[in-house]
Amino acid sequence: MRKYRIGVVGAGGAVGQEMIRVLERSGIPVEDLRLMATERSAGRKINFRGKEYTIEVTDPAKFDGLDVALFSAGAGPSRELAPLAAEKGVVVIDNSKAWRMEPEIPLIVPEVNGQVLTGKERIIANPNCSTIQMVAVLKPLHDAATIKRVVVTTFQAVSGSGHKAIQELDEQIKAYAQGDEMENHVYPHRIAFNVLPHIDRFDETGYTAEEWKMVKETEKIIDPKIKVTATTVRVPVFRGHSEAVNIETKKKLTPDAAREILAKAPGVVVMDDPAGNIYPMPILASGKDETFVGRIREDFSIENGLHLWIVADNLLKGAATNAVQIAEYLVNKDLL
Repeated sequence: MRKYRIGVVGAGGAVGQEMIRVLERSGIPVEDLRLMATERSAGRKINFRGKEYTIEVTDPAKFDGLDVALFSAGAGPSRELAPLAAEKGVVVIDNSKAWRMEPEIPLIVPEVNGQVLTGKERIIANPNCSTIQMVAVLKPLHDAATIKRVVVTTFQAVSGSGHKAIQELDEQIKAYAQGDEMENHVYPHRIAFNVLPHIDRFDETGYTAEEWKMVKETEKIIDPKIKVTATTVRVPVFRGHSEAVNIETKKKLTPDAAREILAKAPGVVVMDDPAGNIYPMPILASGKDETFVGRIREDFSIENGLHLWIVADNLLKGAATNAVQIAEYLVNKDLL
């Protein structure tokens, strides 16, 4: 059996750490693992499949001989380093926004559009976390009934902003409990016991970059004819993104039919029994690789409409798991 040489760039970050854990429990045979990050994380020891590895400072020379490099180092480093790795024959799976909307770069959720991969690609983009969980649910429904329009509101955890945001929420909660002043540095307002309808930069349209990501990425992954509008919201949850999604379809799709379709969809778990108070929540999705969907019900204000509630772990399926699943897809299809 062939074994693979894998690199993780950004191994010291929240997503990078999850990439290592997901890779460890994956079915990919790993011959060599190279962990790279900034000087701040260099020297940290990581156990992987019974062997100890050390995070080293990222250096293009360390890409030599790799089969795959999982990137989670931000858009700037990715734009600089991914082409250098690709030139060495490495397949880069990048978790940043750097390459997502480049026409020649595939934007992949394996169970949704993995079939577009040919083995010739040297850079593959991981979609935005909120997009990943939404398209995993919408694609099988689109195949069955053709989605015309999507209206989505997200409720996104602070871990989507990294370690500093997690720490800030934790410190604000402790300050509140002690009656102390709550300081904010990561976000423009305090996040504890608050909701911020603001993720990423606002532009001249009044939308944020995060909202446009969901629009453009859904079009690229599923169908450019789908009309999408989004409102993205940061909530005081440590881990797990939630989404209220309304869809309008060409063909009538009943809630029961939607549940039956989604029950067969790869990577999707239907959790939908309102009478028993059973529905997806971040605390249930945390630490899980699947995407969960519930509150499936008809929208009576239009002829062919459904409401859905979608939840996933943003650090796993929204980032690390999806990236490793892309690598697994390439391995299983003998495309490396």
